[in-house]
Amino acid sequence: MSRFKGIYWRQFIVTVGMVALTLVLLGTSFFALTYSYILSEKRQDLEDKANIIYQMAEDIYRQPSPYLGLWGSELREMVDVAQRMSNVTFLIWVPSANGFISTDTSVGGLELTIPAAMNEKLQTGGTFAGTSDLGIYEKARFVVAVPARDNAAVGPVLAVADSSSMMGMWHAFLGIFGMTAITVLLIAFVATAGTAVQQVKPIRDMAAAARRFAEGNFDARIYDTGREDEIGELTEAFNAMADSLQRTEQQRREFIANISHELKTPMTTIAGYADGILDGVIPPEEEEQYLRIISGESRRLSRLVRRMLDVSQLQSLDLIKQKSAFDLSESMRRVLVSMERKITGRGLDVDVEIPEDPVMVLGDNDLLTQVVYNLLENAAKFASPNSTLYLGLARRGEKAVVTVRNRGETIAAEELPRLFERFHKSDKSRSADKDGVGLGLYIVRTILEQHRETITAASEDGVTTFTFTVQLAEEVRKNTHKEA
Repeated sequence: MSRFKGIYWRQFIVTVGMVALTLVLLGTSFFALTYSYILSEKRQDLEDKANIIYQMAEDIYRQPSPYLGLWGSELREMVDVAQRMSNVTFLIWVPSANGFISTDTSVGGLELTIPAAMNEKLQTGGTFAGTSDLGIYEKARFVVAVPARDNAAVGPVLAVADSSSMMGMWHAFLGIFGMTAITVLLIAFVATAGTAVQQVKPIRDMAAAARRFAEGNFDARIYDTGREDEIGELTEAFNAMADSLQRTEQQRREFIANISHELKTPMTTIAGYADGILDGVIPPEEEEQYLRIISGESRRLSRLVRRMLDVSQLQSLDLIKQKSAFDLSESMRRVLVSMERKITGRGLDVDVEIPEDPVMVLGDNDLLTQVVYNLLENAAKFASPNSTLYLGLARRGEKAVVTVRNRGETIAAEELPRLFERFHKSDKSRSADKDGVGLGLYIVRTILEQHRETITAASEDGVTTFTFTVQLAEEVRKNTHKEA
């Protein structure tokens, strides 16, 4: 990816572009307003001064015996003082001299040219304001001309100001505005850089961690700075995802190790005894005994594969669409009947507390029956000889609660959470239970999770209890509320 296509540069360009556009729009508007204001103020100032000079010249030339030379000494002194004080050149039309006269020596002897627009304005008695070189200046200057009045002794008066002096303030403002704009842009650059780095760094760290995940390294994490914004939430979610992936990878490795062990044991036994029979190592009179062992291990291997297929199918089911109301008490009685031979074979008694009335629950009948079967089979398998099993069903609020209990070896507290893991079997049970594959309780938990139900296990003083819940059917819940 090009470095100029990253989030940092995109955010920087957008931010600087918005700031620059804002400055241009504000500057253009302000410049237009200030220029119009300065121009208006300058025009009014020159017009006022031109009217004053006009009135003074009119008063001088209407004195009883005016001096009709090129300049009267009194008028010359007055205009000269006004010009030096205001830095404005005044041109006065003197009919007796048949031309404009001024104290500005730089234009002496030059013939002044009146622009057509000015002449038209003066002829109609209006005041003219605009720029012109009047045919005597190298550069255009700002000129305000006031017209002659009726029966006046003098003609129009022109006030001429150097445009550079008028624009000095505006140019100074331009410089200040330019410096301000550069400062704002620099601040925007620094602020954008800091913000973008804070946003981009964790994203880049996540990308690097994701690449390490792809390589099989699940130890990578993003440093959590404690931010409480969206980036902080993303960092927290990413680390949670990484923890979940690491646990999943660990479970996958354990699953492969467990299944390898579970498959290797019966396959080694089958291959070893089969080779012994074929090679003649096992005497003919003992072949039947070892063939029975081979047959048992083959069935065990078949059960393991079948259980694994059951787990795979369970995890892909959508039980929300398969749920229906059924009598859980009747299903539990059928399980008890089917387990009668195994239970009596171990010399166990059964304490049953199942209501005679139907207990209607919502779920998959076959799968929940399998849950009860697996739990009861597990309880019978690990119960002490001649002890008593307990199988109970009760209503509790909007749930039906099933309890399976046996008496045997106490399970350590740290071992209880692992009972529902795939292929998990404690060392004691591994030797006692040659037929088990360690998937029975895992299937139980999977089925209940698909039903969005929970199961708990407790073991104390040799008594181990499994308890799970099932949602009561709607009609049962309504009757329960009415009775309450």
